[in-house]
Amino acid sequence: MKVIRRILPLALLWLTVWAPPLVHAQGRAECSVIKSAILERSVRYCAFLPDSFDQDKTRHYPVLYYLHGLGDNEQSLLNFGGWDIISELRRQGKVGDFIVLAPSAGHSFYVNSADGKVRYEDFFLREFVPQMEKKYRAEGTRATRGITGVSMGGYGALRLAFKYSDQFVSVAALMPALMAELPKNIAAGSPGSPGSLMGDVFGSPFNRTYFERNNVFYFARTDTPAALKRVRIYFNVGDNDDYGFEQGAQQLHELLNSRAIPNEFHIYPGHHDGQFVVRHFAEAVQFQWKAIGSAR
Repeated sequence: MKVIRRILPLALLWLTVWAPPLVHAQGRAECSVIKSAILERSVRYCAFLPDSFDQDKTRHYPVLYYLHGLGDNEQSLLNFGGWDIISELRRQGKVGDFIVLAPSAGHSFYVNSADGKVRYEDFFLREFVPQMEKKYRAEGTRATRGITGVSMGGYGALRLAFKYSDQFVSVAALMPALMAELPKNIAAGSPGSPGSLMGDVFGSPFNRTYFERNNVFYFARTDTPAALKRVRIYFNVGDNDDYGFEQGAQQLHELLNSRAIPNEFHIYPGHHDGQFVVRHFAEAVQFQWKAIGSAR
């Protein structure tokens, strides 16, 4: 088990080199593995724990699940300085104490694969959530459980929160990988295309029907308004997203509005990169704290 007691920004997400303002993080990160019977392998994860976690062994906490983007891993929150940002918000009194749990997900998009061989969604809900919440003294209630993600993780966070609205009180997604309409040639799978990135998850060749029944828009359209209204929803995107995800995000915002489902949506100047995440991560965290911290 790897324990990091003082966390400083190390690198960045994917495309750009960027460092947030240097601050001393409060608390510690504990990185280890969980053995999964569903996936038949071990899965890496990091738990981010406030100072009070070690000071009061009887205390239980709200929990925020953090889902990383494509090409990243469970240490994403360390790599772009996200834990430092949370610590600074706590120091300023803008958020209270909560734990963050971040699993490694490869390029699973946080769904069960079309061929059934990689049941990541089942692992996350049936193994990771209950075992981690017991180990790290989470309060274990819907009212104190939120989910946040970046890019692929933003897609996963929105989808899981919509599909399992009885499990999550809030969702915040940064530059989520949203496509309301798939490209006609997505099955071609040329290098760098959506099909090539998602083929082993959504079928090879690409299974359009499976994707359409498992994406964010499907649940935004088919879930009852009453169910979705239970979830506090926040998402943002750059106005010059390198993958065109601002179009999908705008369409999701309009779909939710058409169904009278409250949501907070922002289009900010920026691209699909680490700089955008660093600039707007604090906003997402404060949104989450208002949700998961309000029940305490």
